[in-house]
Amino acid sequence: MVDAVPTNPQEEAAQGRVALWLTPRDLEWLARHCCCPEDASPEETDRCGRLRFRASTALHKHGRSG
Repeated sequence: MVDAVPTNPQEEAAQGRVALWLTPRDLEWLARHCCCPEDASPEETDRCGRLRFRASTALHKHGRSG
């Protein structure tokens, strides 16, 4: 396993990002579920996919499977 590299808070803020700490259990749920309605726009489903991917990536970096 590769050691986790901390992010640079100033770089993240410059990109418009904010910190969000979730438990591994919450990330597991988020990585598996898409709560988009049937009539969701492509932009909404794309956003959901990005969130699920990032949750899965966070779990992977933590050493847990997504």
